[in-house]
Amino acid sequence: MVNKVILQGRLTKEPEMRYTTTGTAVVKATLAVDRSYVKQGEERKADFIRVTAFGKTAEFFGKYFNKGSMVLIVGRIRTDSYDGDDGKKVYTTDVIIDEVSFCEKKSESSTVNTTSTADPLEAAADYLEAVNDDDLPF
Repeated sequence: MVNKVILQGRLTKEPEMRYTTTGTAVVKATLAVDRSYVKQGEERKADFIRVTAFGKTAEFFGKYFNKGSMVLIVGRIRTDSYDGDDGKKVYTTDVIIDEVSFCEKKSESSTVNTTSTADPLEAAADYLEAVNDDDLPF
């Protein structure tokens, strides 16, 4: 069975970063994804999709993406439910992020944090772990 989602869109607000009691980073955000078709005489519509990331992916997402950032997300759909305050069952659908990528250069995005003059891809270098050649299997 396959559960894989690829989305490209813009963040509707600042990512919400939290940590679990065990210290795992969790980030939640909403991605606005334009629909591919437009009915004649109407404006283009968008779907607003809740996305969640955990661990190092969450830390990276929270550090380098801001409201309005164009992002590419690869992940999987997770559905869940809970009992609301009124006793009715509430169903949720989220995309759990496995991979996230930049979709525009920093100069193209007016909403990306501009306090650093480094290119976002260069700034991400501190996120990547150094690899020791002795650890490689080849």
